[in-house]
Amino acid sequence: MSRTPLDTVEHAAATPDVELPWAELGLKKDEYERVVEILGRRPTGAELAMYSVMWSEHCSYKSSKVHLRQFGEKAPESDAMLVGIGENAGVVDVGQGYAVTFKVESHNHPSYVEPYQGAATGVGGIVRDIIAMGARPVAVVDPLRFGAADHPDTKRVLPGVVAGIGGYGNCLGLPNIGGEVVFDACYQGNPLVNAGAIGVMRHEDIHLAKASGAGNKVILYGARTGGDGIGGASILASETFDDAKPSKRPAVQVGDPFQEKLLIECTLEAFREKLVVGIQDLGAAGLSCATSELASNGSGGMRVTLDDVPLRDSTLSPEEILMSESQERMCAVVEPEKVDRFLEICEKWDVIATVIGEVTDGDRLEIYWHGGKIVDVDPRTVAHEGPVYERPYARPDWQDALQADDANKLPRPETSEELRDQVLKLVSSPNQASKSWITSQYDHFVQGNTVLAQPEDSGMIRIDEETGLGVAIATDGNGRYAKLDPYHGAQLALAEAYRNVATTGAKPLAVSDCLNFGSPEDPAVMWQFAEAVRGLADACQQLGTPVTGGNVSLYNQTGEAAIHPTPVVAVLGVIDDVARRTPVAFQEEGQLLYLLGDTREEFGGSAWSQVIHDHLGGLPPKVDLERERLLAEILISASRDGMIDSAHDLSDGGLIQAVVESALLGDKGARLIVPDGLDAFTFLFSESAGRAVVAVPRSEELRFTDMCGARGLPATRVGVVDGDTVEVQGEFALTLSELREAHESTIPALLA
Repeated sequence: MSRTPLDTVEHAAATPDVELPWAELGLKKDEYERVVEILGRRPTGAELAMYSVMWSEHCSYKSSKVHLRQFGEKAPESDAMLVGIGENAGVVDVGQGYAVTFKVESHNHPSYVEPYQGAATGVGGIVRDIIAMGARPVAVVDPLRFGAADHPDTKRVLPGVVAGIGGYGNCLGLPNIGGEVVFDACYQGNPLVNAGAIGVMRHEDIHLAKASGAGNKVILYGARTGGDGIGGASILASETFDDAKPSKRPAVQVGDPFQEKLLIECTLEAFREKLVVGIQDLGAAGLSCATSELASNGSGGMRVTLDDVPLRDSTLSPEEILMSESQERMCAVVEPEKVDRFLEICEKWDVIATVIGEVTDGDRLEIYWHGGKIVDVDPRTVAHEGPVYERPYARPDWQDALQADDANKLPRPETSEELRDQVLKLVSSPNQASKSWITSQYDHFVQGNTVLAQPEDSGMIRIDEETGLGVAIATDGNGRYAKLDPYHGAQLALAEAYRNVATTGAKPLAVSDCLNFGSPEDPAVMWQFAEAVRGLADACQQLGTPVTGGNVSLYNQTGEAAIHPTPVVAVLGVIDDVARRTPVAFQEEGQLLYLLGDTREEFGGSAWSQVIHDHLGGLPPKVDLERERLLAEILISASRDGMIDSAHDLSDGGLIQAVVESALLGDKGARLIVPDGLDAFTFLFSESAGRAVVAVPRSEELRFTDMCGARGLPATRVGVVDGDTVEVQGEFALTLSELREAHESTIPALLA
């Protein structure tokens, strides 16, 4: 799109018939016509670039925002909420003057194209969102989904993704404390690489993305701007603007964690000295996003000179500069008298910083290049007034048949030997096997504040050394449940993350989400999305855990085959004293094992149905949110008062999976007794929700059972921590060494 003369605003007004490649940039015809209507003329090439990327699905949420409004409309009252949806990340009050910000986002498509850099820059981007709120990042998490574990392409994608997450996070000095790894053929060709981060600050240190105060300077600082990542958020490629260029630029951003570490320290020092009025990280859509969002959220306009942007590549066109998603960059709004000090701090940290513009008292975003005005827009029309689609959605024709294919009717083991064999198959299956091959590549304990990390139910970080105040985070999402019933599947994802936080002793406070779905142009997919959002909003309202923000990732499909609907839910909780946390591992022999909650014949979407029968059908487990709330209250009280020494939620794989994991982590066996009213199969493999297994010291048994009885929570004694086997009395026994071999050898063998 390079032209002579320069495609200025004046030139655009004088040449209305010039053809622009709006379709190649991902805009629909009516969207382009809307841009023309807004401007009262055809857009310049630079304006078209900005609108195309900011109106993309990734940036504008144009297909999802009509549904996402429920998170605000149904938001429960919360004294903890300090900053909600609409900012870089949500912020909650955790007490003692501390605030915590957290968020989960996706980097799915880049991670398939270039696994290492796609995953690494996903971590870098979410960390910058945390910095932009004024917080010091303290931990990251990584919910991951890959194709079939034995598929050749999984061996290409998974090691690169894991190396990218570990390489970037470890270099930043951030512990990786949580997440999941799930294998399913539906993610073949479309892995889900979601990344989350947590940051801590004092209440008074919260910063927002807004440009206010006419005359205040706009400073771009961090890495130089290059051609990498152009088109990351839209369908834009550099040759769209100039086909004569000799080579395509990389579509996936390239990260430099050491540059980001300098950026973190530089930014936090500027915050400490109160130098920053507003701030925005440069992620998706690069400068297009940073300038339009800062101006739109502020009280005036903005004037920017693009010539002043430090470049790695002098051949970049102005459109490419605006679209570049080069990493490790941020934009700050600084009062004129503080600019010199801000630049001094940047120089101290060896961070390139340049004044590229200023806040104006108007209401326009104006951008100049080589002396000509190439952008003159109302920033709100770019950042916040994009198209809104009410896409058609309909329950798919196949849903009834899927739910009628009841997993509860699948053949069950008929002998104790079959039962034993199926337990071994379950604990050695890729989804239930140990992920230590993966998680050992991450540093869990850097900074010295990690209290719990994988494979615990939730990660936990101490945020105040003197008092022991800490926060816990868990991420969960079962795409198989959501495929069977997206409304309840989303609620089950929330319930499991909520339960995982509570089992460690922390009180759940708030939610972030990453909603991964197929094409919104498919009415069946939009129905899945609408139902999942409705389910999540309803459940958050009932549990009192507001959604503080999150991410939507659509078009996750290969050809016509969409992934399972996969709402990943992160729950953040607070614990007054991390010394009172509850781990998963069995601690002492002789402790009594209690099963909390009700066990029913619920096998739809279960690990057993997948591993033993390669089956997906029926209904997922029932959701009882009031039971989840009660269970959480019991677990938190028992942890605080020293009534339990270990706890593990029951989810994928049921009770036997939880007991095996606790036994192997504690290197202590267990003897289990099938309770009256249950058969051994249902007892071991049911995935009924709202349950946990806890180890109770004998001295605390009466106090614990009295508490459960008084509160109305079923608590059934099902065994004892003992020996070096996991034994189900009257059925079978498996030695810990046999279980360990089965549980720990699977992933290394698949990825060797």
